[in-house]
Amino acid sequence: MRRNDFGALPEGESPLACWIGRVEGLEDAPLPARFAHWECRNNRLAWLALQHDGVLDAISAMVGRHGAERVALVLGTSTSSIGASEEAYTRLDGPDGDRRFPPDLDRPVVHTPHSLGGFVQHATGLRGPCVTVATACSSSAKVFAQASRLIAAGLADAALVGGVDTLCGSVLFGFNALQLVAADPCRPFDAERLGLSLGEAGGFAVLERAAADDGGPQLRGFGESSDAHHMSAPHPEGLGACHAMRDALARAGIAAGEVGYLNLHGTATPANDAIEARAVARLFPAGLHASSTKGWTGHTLGAAGIVESVIALIALEYGVLPGILNSDRPDPACGPQIRFDNARCEGLRYAMNNSFGFGGNNCSLVFGKAA
Repeated sequence: MRRNDFGALPEGESPLACWIGRVEGLEDAPLPARFAHWECRNNRLAWLALQHDGVLDAISAMVGRHGAERVALVLGTSTSSIGASEEAYTRLDGPDGDRRFPPDLDRPVVHTPHSLGGFVQHATGLRGPCVTVATACSSSAKVFAQASRLIAAGLADAALVGGVDTLCGSVLFGFNALQLVAADPCRPFDAERLGLSLGEAGGFAVLERAAADDGGPQLRGFGESSDAHHMSAPHPEGLGACHAMRDALARAGIAAGEVGYLNLHGTATPANDAIEARAVARLFPAGLHASSTKGWTGHTLGAAGIVESVIALIALEYGVLPGILNSDRPDPACGPQIRFDNARCEGLRYAMNNSFGFGGNNCSLVFGKAA
């Protein structure tokens, strides 16, 4: 996390007084020449994420098992490469009445919501169904549900899922216009929380039917809802959040008390945290360990689902339950499930992730260890 230094500003304007979670080095890491047609900051981050943690090897192995035509690609993003479009409009060329994008940005493929999916499909060689999910901050959680349905319907045998979102002016100034951005690092569920810190991230996961001898983590259930209560505010009673969590538990075939760790959406805005905590207290026993990890990453928007699912999977694998960074005074309106300190849990069987987006687009995922 660092002070905002993002992007060129109009003359006389100062950077927004906020903290951001920024991926260093993207400005100095252009795409390989063979991908030059897809060049933009968001696709740079996607390419960087593909190089990490054995993703390309996992894709190769998956293609070897199923064939490239039977592997779907399902990616979530809230703004895709809109940063490139912003730059293109600030650098319009030509006389008044006939101004055009500059030649280096006159590439329609990077000015669409599907820029990310198109690039990753091109970069990986996957030839199954290619889907972009853009449901704001729940985007890269919903990819797990979408891919699961494609596999269940027989339209694919496996899927590469994930999400990528980079910072840009629309994101920073848009959230600031909604009065949701804090000047200091965010403090989820703290009594004195003031707002969120924005971040950027990219991540991927492989989804396949579970084999009998597969000892890896499994997607055990998902729940989705769309309460459409308000364009940017959550339902005051957490109606959509409750529906999503209940459906995820039902699909997983488990009781709420069997969940050992819940990664909360927890943006550190006053309304979101209070309503999510109320919904969690309605469904889960007091012994649940639930926390928001956005103090470490910032709110990575369309990439939050994949980032926080990975955190839930790490908790599941190692039994390490994260607390909440920067927060030290619990909001008394929140239930005992909200934990500020790290903990350990031996024998953790199930972990859960919540991702809630603007417009009431909600998704909850349940992950479990293989039986």
